[in-house]
This record gives sequence, structure tokens and C-alpha cells, in this order.
Amino acid sequence: MQNLSDASVVKDLLSRHGFKFSKALGQNFLINPTVCPRMAEVCGADESTGVIEVGPGFGVLTAELAKKAKKVVSIELDERLLPVLDETLAEFDNVKIINADVLKVDLKKIIEEEFAGMKVAVCANLPYYITSPVIMHLLESRLPIENLTVMVQKEAAQRLCAPVGSREAGAVTVAVDYYSDAKKAFDVSAGSFMPAPKVDSSVIKLDIRKQPPVELKDEKLFFRMVKAVFAQRRKTAANSISAGMSLPKETVYAAIAQAGYAETVRAESFTMEELAVLANAIYNITKQ
Repeated sequence: MQNLSDASVVKDLLSRHGFKFSKALGQNFLINPTVCPRMAEVCGADESTGVIEVGPGFGVLTAELAKKAKKVVSIELDERLLPVLDETLAEFDNVKIINADVLKVDLKKIIEEEFAGMKVAVCANLPYYITSPVIMHLLESRLPIENLTVMVQKEAAQRLCAPVGSREAGAVTVAVDYYSDAKKAFDVSAGSFMPAPKVDSSVIKLDIRKQPPVELKDEKLFFRMVKAVFAQRRKTAANSISAGMSLPKETVYAAIAQAGYAETVRAESFTMEELAVLANAIYNITKQ
């Protein structure tokens, strides 16, 4: 196998295929030889595991996953990379490349058809510009997977793994914590990529929860409320929820009182349990 951690080898490879990096697709490919083996280990890939990889680039992480997992299915949007991957992954017979948009492809069908009898994990070096949409799509799809191990911008990792109720937390933090237990695995310097981005990255692991951490009367209402709370986080819960959910202030005040909170409360500092109590109270009041 070619040394895909050697910048000169990679430049020659990409030059032979006429490939140029796309800023629009956020293409920063890993070349640090220590990172991909660690990611494969963190995601728990073994001989009983099928791995979905998102954005294989020129295949450096794919190769490490293929060494450990029973099968790897990599979803790559950029068709220009397909001949590159044919070359770099030629030695592996347990890798399948699908040229598709991960946000549009039928992932449940892929899992059913490609990973029968296997436990399934997702592993990806995600472009910064689609980090949250891809993570939320994977979580909200409720796929039969064990975990997501993803490389994201360091600042995004801090937000995604922050405790709900902390200053760093946002609406996406609540959503991630609802579906998974998120923890940072390790940091990755900007120099580990070609071309090097302007910021450092982190690898995080999201272990999928078998059951949500709270009981909700209406899941969609809960997430609408959370989005409203964090869209105007400096306002009181009453003002932000009333504006964000198009509810009369009297209704919101009644729900806040039913939940046992003061009218001036700011829900941005609420725990997951406190957010659930308030959402269930809003459900009770609005369904009367």
C-alpha cells in the first residue's frame, strides 16, 4: 500500500489523477500517520463490525478501518475521488465505495444490505461546514448503530460534548445529548491535514443511547422549544419561547408556573431534565 501519510506521495497521487482540492466541499485530508489508527480503535472496529465512513477522501482512514473491521462502506460525494480510491484501496476486498450525498442516501437500506449480522459503527472526518447537519441527520435517523466517531473542528467538539446547561452548550448540544453520550477522544493539530486548515480539530465519540435520558410527551415540541430557547438565549424563557414557538405569553407563563419555575427564568442554563419538565408543561397547557 502507498504511504498516504507522505505528502510527496499524496501530491503525486492526486496530480496523476488531475485532482484539485475543493474549498466548497471543505476538503482537508488527513496525512498524520498516528491519527487514523486511533480513530479506528476509538470507533471499536473489529472482525464483527461493519463501518460506515463518510467522506473517505483518498482513503487513509478507510484503509485503517478495513484492517480492523469486517466490512467498510464509504460514502463519497466527490466523484473525482473514485479513481483515486480505486487505486489506494485496491488491496482491500472488504471495502465498498458509494458515490452519494450522505444526507440523501438511504442509510438504513445500506445497513440492511451490507452489514447483515454485524454491529455497525460510523466513522468520519467531516468537513467543517456540514458537521452539525451530518451528525444530526445520523442521530435523528435512529439508525441501528453503536456509535459515531467523528473528527470535527475543536470548537465544535467543545460545544457538542459540553454538559447541557453549561455556558458552552447550545441547541445542538441538547440534541446530541438526547440521542447519545458524547465524549472527546483526542485533539488533532491543523498540521495533520493537507491542505492544513486554520484551526485544530478533535475526534469525538457519540455512543448511541438505547433509551432517551428523559421522558417526553411530545419530542417535536421539545426540540422546537429548545431551538427557541437558544435562538434568543439572553432573553427570559417566556420571551424566547413565546417568540420562537409563536405561543401567547400567557400560555408560556402558565407552563413555566406549572413546571415550578420563576417567570424570569432563563432556560439556557437548564439541565436536560429541567428542559424536559418545561416542555412537558407546555404540552399540558397547549393540549388542554
